[in-house]
Amino acid sequence: MCCDYDYITGANKLGTRRMSTQDKVIAIIAEQALLEPSDVKLEHSLADVGIDSLGLVESIFAIEEAFDVTVPFNANQPDASDFDISSIAAIIAAVDKLVAEQGK
Repeated sequence: MCCDYDYITGANKLGTRRMSTQDKVIAIIAEQALLEPSDVKLEHSLADVGIDSLGLVESIFAIEEAFDVTVPFNANQPDASDFDISSIAAIIAAVDKLVAEQGK
């Protein structure tokens, strides 16, 4: 893992803390892209950070696990989903919405 912390538990090298949605999503994307979280910017698209369709699917699985939600996304029809993947900021907003809707 390239990151100094575990995006599932929120544990970092300084101890354990509760991570924000933004921190977790950025950590997940960074891990999939083999980048440091500081290299992932809110305005980036997944393509900007080097994530392909397989990386997208793996990122979605990781988001589902980290937030205990079900992401309504079909990799065969990515444009047919209400889950916006146009930017890192859009993904964070979509995750926040899912967490609120699914009562997590």
